[in-house]
Amino acid sequence: MQLSPIGRAALRAREGDKLTAYLDSVGVWTIGVGITTASGLITVTKGLQITQSQSDKLLELASEKYAQPVRAAIKRPMTQEQFDAFVSICYNIGPAAFKGSTFVRRFNDGDIEGCAKAIMMWTKPAEITSRRQAERDQFLSSYALKLPRARSTDAKPVSIPAGIKAPEPAPAPAPAPAQKPAPAPSTAPVATPAPTTGLWAWIKQRFA
Repeated sequence: MQLSPIGRAALRAREGDKLTAYLDSVGVWTIGVGITTASGLITVTKGLQITQSQSDKLLELASEKYAQPVRAAIKRPMTQEQFDAFVSICYNIGPAAFKGSTFVRRFNDGDIEGCAKAIMMWTKPAEITSRRQAERDQFLSSYALKLPRARSTDAKPVSIPAGIKAPEPAPAPAPAPAQKPAPAPSTAPVATPAPTTGLWAWIKQRFA
C-alpha cells in the first residue's frame, strides 16, 4: 500500500510545511513537512531554505520512508484509512516505537477497537493529544463518510488536493422484491355428492 493523497494532505496539515529551517519543540532543526537531519534525506541547519517543489519531494520520500516500517510491522489487511493513520503516527513517533507499540500488537491480533484505544497511549507531550485523536478518528472512519482532520479540535477537515475526488459512499443494497403471500387453505367443508337415486334403490333391494 501507498500513502493516499488524502493521507498525505492530512500528514502535511499535522506537521506543517515551512520552507525555512526552524527549531522544533525539542530544539531540533527542522524544515519542510517535519523533516530533520535524522531522516537521512537532507542536512537541516540554521538558515537553510528550500523551495515548495523541494518540500513536496522531501515529503514524498519521507512518506515512503515511514510507510515501509508500517507495511513490515502490520500482518493483517488494512483499509486505506488505517494505513494512512498508521503512517502518520509512525512519522511522528518513529519506526522503532511504532513496531513495538501496543496498538500494533492489538491490530495484528484482530482487536480493532483495542488498537484504537491504544493509539491514545501516545499523548506525550500533552500538546500532541489533539493530533493523536485525529489519527485515531482517521483510523476508525471511512473517507467516503468523513474526511480526516489535522487535529480533533479543527473546525474543518483537511482540504482535498486539487484533482483528487473524494470517495463516495457505497450505494445501499436494493431491497429484495416483495413476495406474494401464499393463499390460506380453505376451511369450507367439502360437500359429498348424494348417491344417484336409482343406484341407491338397487343397493337397498340387493342387500335387504
